[in-house]
Amino acid sequence: MDSYDEKDVPGGEEQAPRPGPDAADGGPQTAPGAAAPAPSSEDVTPTGAPDTPASAPGASAAPAPGASNTSAPAPGAPAPASRVRTAHESPAPGVPGRGIAGLSLPYQVAAALALAGVAVVGVVHIAMVFLHVAPSNTVTKQHGKVVDDWIYPEFEQNWKLFAPNPLQQNIAVQARAEIRMADGNRKTTGWIDLSAGDGSGIRGNPLPSHTQQNELRRGWEFFINSHTDDNKPNGLRGELSDRYIHRIVMLRLGARRDGGTVERVQVRSVTTSVKAPVWSDEKIDTRPYYRVVPWWTVTPADLPAGAGSADARTEAGR
Repeated sequence: MDSYDEKDVPGGEEQAPRPGPDAADGGPQTAPGAAAPAPSSEDVTPTGAPDTPASAPGASAAPAPGASNTSAPAPGAPAPASRVRTAHESPAPGVPGRGIAGLSLPYQVAAALALAGVAVVGVVHIAMVFLHVAPSNTVTKQHGKVVDDWIYPEFEQNWKLFAPNPLQQNIAVQARAEIRMADGNRKTTGWIDLSAGDGSGIRGNPLPSHTQQNELRRGWEFFINSHTDDNKPNGLRGELSDRYIHRIVMLRLGARRDGGTVERVQVRSVTTSVKAPVWSDEKIDTRPYYRVVPWWTVTPADLPAGAGSADARTEAGR
């Protein structure tokens, strides 16, 4: 039988496909001539099983499509925690910020003044150090005493370490005393190494005092630079260095020693050059050289406060 097109049938119209069994159930419809889709495992319902599974007692029902997953909190339940504000977000109005902004107005003013004070002191200190190490100029000539009062003794700048020829000598300051005993006899102590006493207080100490590091050393340098080679003072500075070194020595020896009274003192320095390193061919004389200062008689002006309490001090470095 010849095939014909339904459109060619007189009075015929294109007929819509008849609804199949799936159409009645609301399922997917299949176009004419198309292969029916294979049922999936989810579409297959076991024989005898109900169309809709019964909910278990107490189980919550699944939310309907489009419904919100957020449910209102039950009465009496704690409120949900607020979202944490990140560091890049500005605090909400009325919420205190961090740092100085989180302080009250009086504390903000106090903190600002403190920071300003620290900044001013830092700038002044840098300027004073610069004027101290800079060559002589108009400012240092007019205000040199102000600069020195700020720098000495704690902020002294010593550039010998970076000099082309740094200091290569060990200088030890030693002293001995003539003591009058209770029975009227006199005896002389051996040489006491005052520098060794300072060194023992520095070794192993992470924060040694400025006195232990520099007082004796700088006092002896002051004495040498203000005296001639035969130990004669050069003007007023020489006389001042005499009194200064006398007090430093007596502060270490004490007014009373070994059960007697210190009446006279003599000081000397021992200078020894540092040996050359093993890889150097330089020849250095390492013999000690002495500079001996004449005896002087101890006077009340030579006794600083506390010198009389040094009876218990033992002789170091004999």
